[in-house]
Parts: sequence; structure tokens; C-alpha cells
Amino acid sequence: MLPACEVAVSPADWKSAIQQVGNLRYFSYCRNLAMKNEMRPPMTSSTAQTSSGRVASLHLHPAEPGAPLQRVDAIEVVEAKGILNEPRYFGKLSRSSGQPSRRQVTLIEREQIAEHATALGLEAIAAGAVRSNIETTDINLIALIGQEVEIGGAVLLLYAPREPCAKMDAICQGLRNLMKENRQGVLAEVIRSGTIRAGDAIRPKGSTAGSCMRES
Repeated sequence: MLPACEVAVSPADWKSAIQQVGNLRYFSYCRNLAMKNEMRPPMTSSTAQTSSGRVASLHLHPAEPGAPLQRVDAIEVVEAKGILNEPRYFGKLSRSSGQPSRRQVTLIEREQIAEHATALGLEAIAAGAVRSNIETTDINLIALIGQEVEIGGAVLLLYAPREPCAKMDAICQGLRNLMKENRQGVLAEVIRSGTIRAGDAIRPKGSTAGSCMRES
């Protein structure tokens, strides 16, 4: 029997809840609880791995602000600048320091997008709709903040969670609120230039996990 959704669950009770109802029923329970109490169940290794993952899709911002992102098969990233031919971030300078902006690439997990869609009663949210450059699978990006990851021939430093803006509610009312508290993916800067392709493996730098993951 699931606990009543009207009763808030403290962090100390998460482990107990998992043991009682199992992972799948636990996340169903947490989604119901979130809708009633505006709580957010933490992403765990049952929803995404931390050791390695894969690039699910790649997206570029258009020249026209607010227009839909363009899906592409590959991108070129340039050290300390960002994605080549990406008008939103490439080569931008920080307003505060005058140095190159660290906000060069954005990433989000497909699993996180699917969780938001379920919470909003949607069948799915289209690839690229949440306006991230790289959508991933099978990796917990938040857990890797502060680390360098290898993707294709490039190296990115995941340095901070991304904060949602009002454009997310244009996709579906309530999406922006769901994306708060580290649920809109991460921001990254380019440490080593290279090509990133859809299907490329994503792994922490120095790890050999998933070295043969990219499909031929």
C-alpha cells in the first residue's frame, strides 16, 4: 500500500519508500506526490547511469531568437568558445569579467525530459523542444558537475546546472517549475576542440567505460 500522497515525505524517508514499493512504483508515487506538494524526487542510478552514456540528438539555435532549434547530425566545438555556427553562445564574452563566457554548450538527459512529460500528462516532449544543444541517454549529468567528460573528439567541463526560463512554459504550462532544482540539465564549457556526433559515447575523462559504444 502506497503512502498517502497528501503527506509530505522527508529526505530521510526516501530510502524506506524505495524498499517498500520498489523503484518503478516508487517513482510513480513520487510523481504523484510532486504534483500535489511541488516536491521533486531525486534522480538516482535507476533513471540514469553516471559512468557512461550516449548522445541521443544534437541541436543548434537559429539566428532568429525564439525560433525552434535545428536538429543536426554533428557539431564542431571550439576550445573556450563553444559550438561553431551556434549564434547564441559562440565566442560570447562575460558581461561581468570581459572574459570568454563559460556558457558554451547545454546538455540534458532524455530521461529527465520524459519524466517532465509524464508529470505534465504529455505523451512526449519533442527532441530539441527544451532548447538544449545535446540531449543524452543513460548518464546522470548533474552527478558529473565539476568533471570533464569526453564526447567524440571533444572534452567538455560540466560546471553548473541550467536554470529554466519562461520559454519552457511556452512548451507546456508548468514545465518551468518542474525544471527548477537541477532538473533542466547542465551548462558546459569546451576544454578541447573536436567533433561531436549523434550516437557518440559520453564518459568522464580518463574512464574506459563505454569506449566502444558509438555505433558504426
